[in-house]
Amino acid sequence: MTVVTLLHPGAMGAAVGRQAVQAGATVRWVAAGRGAATRKRAVEAGLQEHAELATALDGAEVVLSICPPEFAEEVARATGGYTGTYVEANAIAPARMKHIAALLPEAQVVDGGIIGDPPFRRGTTRLYLSGDAGFVAELFDGSALEVITLPGGVGQASAMKMAYASYQKASRVLAALAHALADRHGVGEYLRHEADLLHSRPLADVEEFPRVAAKAWRWMPEMHEVSDALRAAGLPGELAIGAASALQRWASAKGRDDLGVVDVLAMLAQR
Repeated sequence: MTVVTLLHPGAMGAAVGRQAVQAGATVRWVAAGRGAATRKRAVEAGLQEHAELATALDGAEVVLSICPPEFAEEVARATGGYTGTYVEANAIAPARMKHIAALLPEAQVVDGGIIGDPPFRRGTTRLYLSGDAGFVAELFDGSALEVITLPGGVGQASAMKMAYASYQKASRVLAALAHALADRHGVGEYLRHEADLLHSRPLADVEEFPRVAAKAWRWMPEMHEVSDALRAAGLPGELAIGAASALQRWASAKGRDDLGVVDVLAMLAQR
């Protein structure tokens, strides 16, 4: 039976731990410094309580780090000279992932990124892995957590998570800002009507990118106007300025119909 130490079982961590338990692993958690809500989640997930990290790590073949990203280095350092498989499954940038891997020279570090809700049923959650991840994938065989192993080494799974989060998180903030601006001007119900008429799925509409790039010269100044309107309403306008900066990189696409998706994505990486 595989022994897994789960660091900081929040809602996502406890749910992932539950899936490993249901797949046959023994999953430990550390009670020191944790509150009643964490203990309740751990008990419900079938996790084995340990008072201190040292005892939880003793004999553990796998460590799963699933915590708020700002604590990722602190958690890695706390494991000291751990020599088993360390799965860094937090929402962090690829460069930071590699830095954390360097903090654990004696461990087999696996890069991980979780997309979706806490897993309770099939089809809701994916765990992307990169690096030497085969053993980790086996932990969740037959569980509700779908494991996808990416080609390449440490950093690939983090890149996948960051790419997804850059849209999934920011798009919701943009939507909230749009409604806040409309409500400040008394046109909220009309914006909601327009929202109901939308059928686009921007993350999936990849073939539209060349047409968007061709319009960038016109959209860029509009984003500056949006930023001004947001600021005048007491709202943050930085996201609109960020969009304008991205559109600036497509300035040379004006009037062109010979560019493909690969071309316009490459333009975004050119300063």
